[in-house]
Amino acid sequence: MRALVAGSEGLLLEVDSAAQVAALHAELLRRRAELGPVRDIVPAARTVLLDGVREPRALAERIARWEVPPLAGTEGPLISVPVRYDGPDLAEVARLWDVTEREVAGVVGSLVFRVAFCGFAPGFGYLTGLPERLHLPRRATPRASVPAGSLALAGEYAGVYPRSSPGGWQLIGTTDAVLWDPERDPAALFAPGVRVRFEEAGA
Repeated sequence: MRALVAGSEGLLLEVDSAAQVAALHAELLRRRAELGPVRDIVPAARTVLLDGVREPRALAERIARWEVPPLAGTEGPLISVPVRYDGPDLAEVARLWDVTEREVAGVVGSLVFRVAFCGFAPGFGYLTGLPERLHLPRRATPRASVPAGSLALAGEYAGVYPRSSPGGWQLIGTTDAVLWDPERDPAALFAPGVRVRFEEAGA
């Protein structure tokens, strides 16, 4: 783990993998009382940012002495999201995975994903959990508009578009789940640490 003081009240912790980010984020939440004043703990692809830290250098030295255990696969709340496997890239994903289009639902449904971090748009979570053999390239030509509710895959991540926006991920299905609702508490359905299972609608 590498620590970088970011401004007068920020501490950026850098690790080598999404799994290490998840473990570090969970440990920081578990031990938040030991951190002193911290306004926000924000995970990203390979970093965790602590904002509002009173003495970032001293905190970095304390955290460097921590032993951060791997995150248990059963840790974190689990939600189920119904999906219709009707995406325009379903055939291409099936070809890349060497399965039938019908079998894609079974492959995805057998996995439990975890929200690693959020970004891109309000309510968009980057979900890890795809084995390396199932990693997918982004589309060579991004779409100008991806419909809200699209279940998409790219690289090591899965995600659901909370609203219509441009995107270059492989679209395999759609859901009616509301990913972002400012009137709801919490507004985002996906938050870091939440586990997600995609279930075939009507199955």
